[in-house]
Amino acid sequence: MIPKPEKRIYDFERYGLGMFIHYGLYSVMGEGEWIQDFKKISPEDYAPLINKFTAENFSGEEIAKMASEAGIKYATLTTRHHDGFSLYDTRGLNTFDAVHSPAKRDLVEDFVNGCNKYGVIPFFYHTTLDWRVPEFYSDFPAYQQYLRESVKILCTQYGKIGGLWFDGNWSKEADWEEDALYGMIRQYQPEAMIINNTGLNALGETGHYEIDSVTFERGKPFPINGEGARKYLGSEVCEVLNSHWGYAENDFSYKSVTSLIQEFATCRRYGANFLLNVGPMGDGSIRPLDKCTFEMIGKWANIYKEALYNVRPAAGVECDGEKFIVKADEPGVYYMFVPNLGIAGSANVVAQVENMVKANVTGFPEKIKNIHWIENGEELSFTQDGDKVEVLCSQYEYGRNYVVRVAKIRV
Repeated sequence: MIPKPEKRIYDFERYGLGMFIHYGLYSVMGEGEWIQDFKKISPEDYAPLINKFTAENFSGEEIAKMASEAGIKYATLTTRHHDGFSLYDTRGLNTFDAVHSPAKRDLVEDFVNGCNKYGVIPFFYHTTLDWRVPEFYSDFPAYQQYLRESVKILCTQYGKIGGLWFDGNWSKEADWEEDALYGMIRQYQPEAMIINNTGLNALGETGHYEIDSVTFERGKPFPINGEGARKYLGSEVCEVLNSHWGYAENDFSYKSVTSLIQEFATCRRYGANFLLNVGPMGDGSIRPLDKCTFEMIGKWANIYKEALYNVRPAAGVECDGEKFIVKADEPGVYYMFVPNLGIAGSANVVAQVENMVKANVTGFPEKIKNIHWIENGEELSFTQDGDKVEVLCSQYEYGRNYVVRVAKIRV
């Protein structure tokens, strides 16, 4: 028997699309978020970088506006990364934070205010690995207390938040005192999602009971087998636009809008959210290419929004090729995702000239009334024999290509 999801997890699965925001001191260097470690820069030599952190163009309002327009439901900001620098006021825990930099302001507060204005749910990334604090290496219980005091600030000073996203437990075998950390979060933010990234080498692994979602860092999701589990879990894929999470000035290896739309669609196939990253530049501004990428994904998401958010996997329903079907929360509604349709037209202009592509479906549990493309309402011909369905999928007319096209199925 599969457990019933708790409300926060049920809601989380329906967010669909999120924005990851990696911003910190490393952004000033413009060589990625791990540059301190890779260049073997000591904490003492790294610390003066704080004097260059102005964040003059960092705007939580502008980021949230961009996110909202891109169809994004939640945003996860790196409140503290592995270098130990905090974007929030640490209120006496240390002075290695944005408030004590030339920025002279609490960027987490700015971010939350922007999210609240534009209806984007704020999530907080927080490292559990810290290269700066000596106790991380010499007195781990003392470090755990410091970590909890840091997270408590995030839980108590910024109103209701969507969740906490931790990263770093993969760095060493130790007692991370998760009972105490997660118990504190439940005390102050009982409805918040708790996520702890398992890293590149442990995709989809489960962990402590209080964790609400598994992670697939830069990986392809797969179904989570909840049969007989103690708890229902959500899932989330986090992905970069290029090759780095933090701003890297000389990283030209950008993913195409096509590949990102395909990845987003695949996430929804398995009920996973797609958390797509942006790395603001040193001054806090967003690169034009990053803005345009989110804008294009947002245009696609807006066309097919009814099929991307309040849906779940259609258990037992299979399609041929890379096509797939999801079930809507709305009774009697399914959606079929069809990639690689091509454009109908003259062989002198387009590569594919067939007018129809067959979609073969098995395991469909109900009698179908009609099927139509969402974006233009065109009815699709189909035949059904029991749980087997054959659908004739018309290709795009010239001047259009949505990468992944979605049809609405009514039963």
